[in-house]
Parts: sequence; structure tokens; C-alpha cells
Amino acid sequence: QLQLVESGGGLVQAGGSLRISCGASDTFNYYAAAWFRQAPGKEREFVAVISWTSGAYYKADSVKSRFFISRDKANNTLYLQMNKLKLEDTAVYYCAATKSTESLTASKVYITWGQGTQVTVSA
Repeated sequence: QLQLVESGGGLVQAGGSLRISCGASDTFNYYAAAWFRQAPGKEREFVAVISWTSGAYYKADSVKSRFFISRDKANNTLYLQMNKLKLEDTAVYYCAATKSTESLTASKVYITWGQGTQVTVSA
């Protein structure tokens, strides 16, 4: 079974940048790989998703111009480059994988999740 491990979270000032990573125990082939986030007291929220095979991606409106999702196929690693960070980006960020091709912004279709990495944006 595919296992995911996030890394790279931390504390960053507003306006700064951070890149988080998600390593997989096996190939992501035939999966869509995504990032979600969950702030304290809030529901888990979709951030971005990428097709491992084609590289096609989709991002939430709230991050569209600031965050970039990418993947390193050779190393089975998913990335999220976060620029111009805002206080409201503070959350635990999770990577997830699914073989579904529909409803990819919905957390319920993802079968495999990492443990999460904390990103905290300070004023």
C-alpha cells in the first residue's frame, strides 16, 4: 500500500516562501496526487492536485497565483511551492493520493494520506 510522508513545513513570515514535499513509498503512477490543508477549527480544504502521468494540475482559487504544485517522477516526490504566504495560509498541510478521475477537489475520494506537516505564517 502506498505510504506518504510530508516534510518541509515550518515557520515563515507573511510574504515569504516555503516549499513542502511529499515522498511516496512507491510510484504514484496512475494516481492523482493532491495537497489539502486544515486550519484549527476548520474543515480540511483542497489546495491543489496534479495528474502524476500527464502533469495536468488544478488549484484552488485562494492559492491560484501564489502556490505551485509539481512532481518529480523519478523520485516519487510531490511538491508544493508556496509564495507570498499570508496569515490565513497557516494550517497543517496533507498530501493525498487517489486513483479516482472525478471529484478530485473532494477529500473523500482520496484513499491514502500522509501525516501532515505544519505551516505557520507569522505577521
